[in-house]
Amino acid sequence: MTTPEPGNTDRTTVTALEALAEKAYDEMYDSRTPAVCYSDFKDYFIEAIAAAEGAGLSEDAQRLTNRLAHCKQVYRSQFSSF
Repeated sequence: MTTPEPGNTDRTTVTALEALAEKAYDEMYDSRTPAVCYSDFKDYFIEAIAAAEGAGLSEDAQRLTNRLAHCKQVYRSQFSSF
């Protein structure tokens, strides 16, 4: 996976980081090592949240924060034994 260019904190970057996070989340279901996907989606969501906050996109930042919390809860309930 390729991270968008650092320092570019517009909506395009937020969207690209969110897409990477969602892709890692989806891949978790088919992975033999879901913990790697968990780490990836957490990192991408955290980057997306920071980019949204840096661009003044507070609603997007909150939405992404909520999505990250949900994804973490799913991982903990379904994959934490791996």
